[in-house]
Amino acid sequence: MATNGELGRGINFGNALDALGGGPGLPLRERYFDEVAEAGFDTVRLPVRWSAHAASEPPYAIDPAFFRRVDAGVRAALDRGLRVVVDVHHYDGLCAAPDEQRPRFLALWRQIAARYAGHPGRLWFELLNEPRGQLTAQRWNAVLAEALAVVRAADPERTVIIGPAEMNSPAALPSLAVPDDRNVLATVHYYAPFEFTHQGAGWVDGAQRWLGRPWGGAADEAAVRDDLAQVAAWGRDHGRPVFIGEFGAFSAADMDSRARWTACVRAEAERLGMSWAYWEFGTDFGAYDVDRGEWREPLRRALLGGSDL
Repeated sequence: MATNGELGRGINFGNALDALGGGPGLPLRERYFDEVAEAGFDTVRLPVRWSAHAASEPPYAIDPAFFRRVDAGVRAALDRGLRVVVDVHHYDGLCAAPDEQRPRFLALWRQIAARYAGHPGRLWFELLNEPRGQLTAQRWNAVLAEALAVVRAADPERTVIIGPAEMNSPAALPSLAVPDDRNVLATVHYYAPFEFTHQGAGWVDGAQRWLGRPWGGAADEAAVRDDLAQVAAWGRDHGRPVFIGEFGAFSAADMDSRARWTACVRAEAERLGMSWAYWEFGTDFGAYDVDRGEWREPLRRALLGGSDL
């Protein structure tokens, strides 16, 4: 069975291959992968918005040029000894109309699994980022089982990551039906308290009202410990490793609070034996300043510099 120790400490290249609004997003420059490897990360999570680059009619072919972009990101990570997680990200249509979009979703995975079947075991698949909306727990459990079967037809041993409905919320873990497959592990996303981590975020209604909210102190730390203890307990009860696939605080929060929160989540996850991937490398939540070409040192230390923050 795959273990959390294999994923270790990770970072998301968010807003790149998953970019919204039709723009190119964060460019996946080779030197960014160098920075990640040299800093001491073990894993890169590559969110990919496949649904924006595939035909709307059967056989739902993925654009070859886009496939090559994803190939380049996968290769850049693997060439540096990193593990890489490739997901299906921002498939809003599936969440809004799961019955209608299910054949297309399965067709995407049929193509992805076949393309990467010969790649090293350090490449892992994540079936869907943050299922939500009409893709209820009951519906998602059925669809994920079908998607896993599609992957297994092409790639019987590849490690596959699944998360619960309600946007991979830890609170939704009890509703996740875990398939009887030794190479499947679970993921959650952690952004609590949301009013702190998303203060000032332009895509969240009311987020401007939360500006200035700090984080720190015994009560805040205890809340993180309690939340993650419940996640770890679920993993033990189900005999599954749990990967915190996203956690981060938006740039509008003050840096001291961001660093304290990040260090607390990271240290507690590691104490409980959970691997993680910070959201994200170089844009709104970024631990790396792409304009200056350097890490934001408080966040780098929070993630990699020990637990003494």
